[in-house]
Amino acid sequence: MDIAIIGGSGVYDPKMLDDLRTEVVGTPYGDVELVAGRFGGREVGFLARHGVGHAVPPHRVNYRANIWALKSRGVRRIIATAAVGSCNPKMVPGDFVLVSDFIDFTRQRPCTFFEGGPQGVVHTDFTEPYCPVIRRVLVQAAGELGIPRHDGGVYVCTEGPRFETPAEIRMFARLGGDLVGMTNVPEVVLAHEVGICYGLVAMVTNAAAGIAASHLSHAEVLEIMAQNGENLRRLAMRALELMPAPPAGLAVEPPAEPAAAAPPACRCGPGTPPPKHFA
Repeated sequence: MDIAIIGGSGVYDPKMLDDLRTEVVGTPYGDVELVAGRFGGREVGFLARHGVGHAVPPHRVNYRANIWALKSRGVRRIIATAAVGSCNPKMVPGDFVLVSDFIDFTRQRPCTFFEGGPQGVVHTDFTEPYCPVIRRVLVQAAGELGIPRHDGGVYVCTEGPRFETPAEIRMFARLGGDLVGMTNVPEVVLAHEVGICYGLVAMVTNAAAGIAASHLSHAEVLEIMAQNGENLRRLAMRALELMPAPPAGLAVEPPAEPAAAAPPACRCGPGTPPPKHFA
């Protein structure tokens, strides 16, 4: 399994895959339920970020277990999806944004695999948080399908589960934020740490607080997701078809102990040497 889809709010439809099976993957951080299947001859994983039935709130998602499970199954690329509010009037409900950067306003979540110990202190470079190869594929797929999209955008991640105040949204916009959500950090950070190439499709479901004409509700978010869920599935399927094969020589070994090696860099580009496995 070299690629996985992480589904956010309203994106729980692994029926796009054939030969489905459910796996329970054990990790040092807890067990993870993963749906695996085949699409176009390649094995693909599907992970429901909030669990079956959207039961886990964003601040309680076991992000480390999720990423560890995908890494241990050999995943090298992740296409993640998320529902977001917009701080940018050019990004309107129904638009898709292929995210290029983030600002982290989370406070209480375990956010790294590197907790010190025998391997020492590890600092991870985040000059390019999201894989440019995956983003190019997503932009091409959205263009072919005629789906409204933005190539690049800054995702502001808040702690949740409450929505943001108008003052916070004004601050985020002044800091350069385009979108606001509750799930992408530490997910993207952890994927980066273990050398998994990661791309994020953010679906705008509402204008953020102070911009929207009315108070926000989770029901509104789910309604927009239901209206645009088919577009999101079409985009994911076309991206899987367009995604180039990983460069030759990318041997992936399952991790053995948390935080036992420095993180490998993104290896989506051609001609790059094999990364050190996360072991």
